[in-house]
Amino acid sequence: MKTVIIKYNAGNIRSVQFALERLGVNGIVTDDKEEILSADKVIFPGVGEASTAMKYLRERNLDQLIRQLQQPVLGICLGMQLLCNHSEENDTPCLGVFDIAVKRFQSPGENLLKIPQIGWNNITGLHSVVFEHVPENAYMYFVHSYYAALGADTVAISNYIINYSAALQKDNFYAVQFHPEKSATAGARIIENFLNV
Repeated sequence: MKTVIIKYNAGNIRSVQFALERLGVNGIVTDDKEEILSADKVIFPGVGEASTAMKYLRERNLDQLIRQLQQPVLGICLGMQLLCNHSEENDTPCLGVFDIAVKRFQSPGENLLKIPQIGWNNITGLHSVVFEHVPENAYMYFVHSYYAALGADTVAISNYIINYSAALQKDNFYAVQFHPEKSATAGARIIENFLNV
């Protein structure tokens, strides 16, 4: 099975590679279109800023390529947000795979919940094949200031200030806001489930 990690202007690729290696899978990091198209599974991770990342994707026509992928695709963190319609982060048009807006957390007051959310939080309402054998209320590791709103494609929910989409699924596209590669056994199970789709 050929597993490709899309290389673009965003961090966090190495930790995803290491997570795959722990599962006995060699993840190929590339921005080469033919390599991506020929993959059995595609992972679209990222930590960074939305407009810079989208600029990189557009300059290489990877924005068009990602939308057209037919094999299973897993977006992680920024990768999930870029698969949505639009991000409030620098007013960025995104890929539009999911008809959902990405918004910035608004703190309800001083000295309450800090932004970004950094740390462990539970996920609920799990309904996707990627959550097979993952318990309801499992804890995952999050780092983010922006969130995908709830919508028709929401397949897991988390709460930080408000309820938001912890995971999305539409057709062959799967996406998670948290970092499964940093989320211990439950996170490893999600990655393994994706690889088995």
